[in-house]
Amino acid sequence: MGAATQIYWKDFIIKKSVHIIEYAILTMLMYRALRASGVKPQNAALGAIFVSALYGATDEYHQSFTPGREPRVRDIFFDIIGAILAIYGLWNWVDKLPKKIKSYFEKLEFV
Repeated sequence: MGAATQIYWKDFIIKKSVHIIEYAILTMLMYRALRASGVKPQNAALGAIFVSALYGATDEYHQSFTPGREPRVRDIFFDIIGAILAIYGLWNWVDKLPKKIKSYFEKLEFV
């Protein structure tokens, strides 16, 4: 594998990781907002994932009008992965965190 190929893969991994992280954060905030407005946890989770996926799709569409940018369907999949991981993490990992870290999630009303 040449140096250019290695650089491409490093760039790819970094950019896709950012997609996952950004959309995980968006989903967590959307979930929190929906829960605060009285939506049941399952519906809030589905709604947050749906809104994040929709936003990802519209962002890719927007990129089709931006010079130097290309819309990619695969980016929407990375966005959805981030959204699903966020909900999975809130439901399954937060309880297993040390008390001090878990208390931050509680103070921020994520759980």
